[in-house]
Amino acid sequence: MSQSPELASDTQQIVACTISRDVQNFDLLIEDMETALGEAWGDLSFDDAIAFLEQPDASSLQFVTVAMDAEDEDNLVLISQIIATAKEANIKVIVIAEDLSPAALHQLLRQGGDEFVPYPLPENELAAAIERVLIKRNTPEPEAPKSTKITGNRSGLVIPVHGLAGGTGASTLAVNLAWELANVDKKNPQQVCLLDFDFQFGTASTYLDLPRREAVLELLTDTVSMDSESFMQAMLSFEEKLSVLTSPMDMIPLDMITPEDITRVIEMAKAHFDYVIIDMPSTMVEWSQVVLEMSHIYYATIELDMRSAQNTLRLKRALQSEDLPFEKIRFVLNRAPGFADMNGKSRVKRLGESLGILIETLLPDGGKQVAQSADHGSPLAISANKNALRKEIAKLAKSIYDVVQSDAAEARN
Repeated sequence: MSQSPELASDTQQIVACTISRDVQNFDLLIEDMETALGEAWGDLSFDDAIAFLEQPDASSLQFVTVAMDAEDEDNLVLISQIIATAKEANIKVIVIAEDLSPAALHQLLRQGGDEFVPYPLPENELAAAIERVLIKRNTPEPEAPKSTKITGNRSGLVIPVHGLAGGTGASTLAVNLAWELANVDKKNPQQVCLLDFDFQFGTASTYLDLPRREAVLELLTDTVSMDSESFMQAMLSFEEKLSVLTSPMDMIPLDMITPEDITRVIEMAKAHFDYVIIDMPSTMVEWSQVVLEMSHIYYATIELDMRSAQNTLRLKRALQSEDLPFEKIRFVLNRAPGFADMNGKSRVKRLGESLGILIETLLPDGGKQVAQSADHGSPLAISANKNALRKEIAKLAKSIYDVVQSDAAEARN
């Protein structure tokens, strides 16, 4: 059984507290807190929390867990004040929510919540969250690497990459296309950034062996106050040639980020880079329309199978029914048939005709080297320079670059 901080004995230091309307509504939280901390934790109500957190006795607290459900949404102002008070006292905050709306959760995390855990608690998830906040408490935020010279007066080309079925190589294409564009002109290096908008399962950081940082979520949830400095500080540099905004450290709801947030991030990226590559989630969300409308080319990766065909048809119907720019989409067939596979080429042609689409780009199967490259955290150009898939992505990057340069030359004339 938990005890209140005020009644804690001198021999049993309280290092954490639960804060809720009634902790008995969260029996799994009680069990997990006792498993993780024994008797070294207490319980506070929302009404008492601020008063206690402002007392000297709260100095021993390392973190608090703020637990709430749908009934508590009317008390968001008070709960936000509690989180702010904890942060002022250098106390980490774990937000535990059951049936809370994305907007409410968004507000609380913006206020300073360090971790989010859904309720009912997944097995061992609270223990993992506690471990992460204690590491964060004792580890300073790593400094952002020095960025290349950015003028902030560019008008970058926005190129999202969207997988229409799992495993169609969207992230592989996004990462390698970004790297190839960053190296397409040795004499006149292009400024390229990669934005990982798959906020739940984004893998750009893994494919490039980059750490995930708290600064990413802080940026995404407070884009109103974002400026060039905070935007660049949230990004990481790969080999001093490619700037990357990784997905957040922890899984967050896709609709927690608003269309307005996405618009601001893309506009900022366009102003600082020549090319803005976006790795999209496979799920269509409210802000997907924003990305499509702001894009110059929208790559959709598919394979030669029924699931890709069905999903392509669904996407086509959805966009055309809403009068959205379906014509921006360029279909990329991954693991395409080889040059001598006439039967396979015939299947590709029939697929395009049956769906009423043009499959413009065919990418070959890169084999085991693709997975190995991703696991080692390096682009194919570095780890497997002669790989067939790498060569085709390099050709695609060069074709994009040539078109941009040609258009720029015509505009000057």
